[in-house]
Amino acid sequence: MRKTVDGFSKFSKLEKVNWLVSTFFNDDSKVKQVLMQYWNSNPLLQDLHDDFIENTISNFYLPFGIAPNFVINGKEYAIPMTIEESSVVAAASLVAKFWSTRGGFKAKVISTTKIGQVHFMYEGDKTGLENYFNSKKDNFYKVTEGITRNMRKRGGGILEIELRDKTTELENYYQLHVTFETADSMGANFINSCLEAIAKDFEKEDIQIVMCILSNYVPECLVHAEVSCKVEELYAENSELLAQKFVQAIQIANAEPHRAVTHNKGIMNGVDAVVIATGNDFRAIEAGAHAYASRSGKYKSLTNASIENGFFKFWIEIPLAVGTVGGLTSLHPLSKLSLKLLGNPSAKELMQLIAVAGLAQNFAALRALTTTGIQKGHMKMHLTNIIKQLGASDEEKTFLIDYFEHKTITHNAVVEAYNKLVQEK
Repeated sequence: MRKTVDGFSKFSKLEKVNWLVSTFFNDDSKVKQVLMQYWNSNPLLQDLHDDFIENTISNFYLPFGIAPNFVINGKEYAIPMTIEESSVVAAASLVAKFWSTRGGFKAKVISTTKIGQVHFMYEGDKTGLENYFNSKKDNFYKVTEGITRNMRKRGGGILEIELRDKTTELENYYQLHVTFETADSMGANFINSCLEAIAKDFEKEDIQIVMCILSNYVPECLVHAEVSCKVEELYAENSELLAQKFVQAIQIANAEPHRAVTHNKGIMNGVDAVVIATGNDFRAIEAGAHAYASRSGKYKSLTNASIENGFFKFWIEIPLAVGTVGGLTSLHPLSKLSLKLLGNPSAKELMQLIAVAGLAQNFAALRALTTTGIQKGHMKMHLTNIIKQLGASDEEKTFLIDYFEHKTITHNAVVEAYNKLVQEK
């Protein structure tokens, strides 16, 4: 059967589903049922979701949870988190409560500028190019006035435009490097529109524009978050030894990229969960964060820790380009609810909350790794998922949870215990 199709985007949603099921699933009615059972019964809400992307055939749900007990800069928060990985929300909640009795989290935004670039090729004399750029620079602000007007009213706009010579990296390659402030919006469309207007005004016969695009590497859109306490307040026993192991764990991540990647992945568990819940772009955040972790030329930890004069300090610095207006933040009902839950924060405030979530997640992971090990807590949370996969009844679920209360949890062990239980019954 021919599996290519013409005019698919013009099909109705049901026609798309029918084509998919008949072409790839041999008209299996169960497949159609799975897809349609996730359609929202509210047609207006479903239409809203259908318009987020092209060729929508269903909705893909992720758990939407809350991590309470966060105290950040003296203010209490319950932080919304959207993620499918077990133990993430539980870990964040436990860490939030732990630090709430030790002064809470402190956070501050270091800077908020973002970058966009016009990439072009030029084979002529560099001095001539510099003279041409200087003659056009003031006009760049004029040709973008209509685009930047509303942003300037909110305190944003174009901050600087530079000509950069990149010919040592690539022959004939130059760029216009433009710095922006986008206030409470993430600003992607705003930045790209400005860049295209600048490029159109700049291009001439001997200047070949290749592309105009914002950068998701935003090392100057930076936020800092930290916690601190006396070493003896960190652990109930062996506090000095365990605090030292905690610091050593980060030193290992700075020395060993294989560990650093997993270390930072744990941070992004917390970061991404809040980014998704608030309708922001987690792919852009991920790319920018990992690039920042490599800024020294070696991939390292995004967090740091120290022990000085009997005090333990743990902190993170991470680039976060997020928005609280525009895009999905203004469209998705749960994203709007998330922002309302957080007190309708500014973009700067949201940066702080997200950084804290990442720091909390990393603290939970390192505390577990340097004490009981990561699997004890993770597998306990994962136990319920294994039980569901087995199709256990409520009675069987209760038995298995009690049975593994003080036993090592592995997938095989749970399967064996379940099969034995079924056989005995």
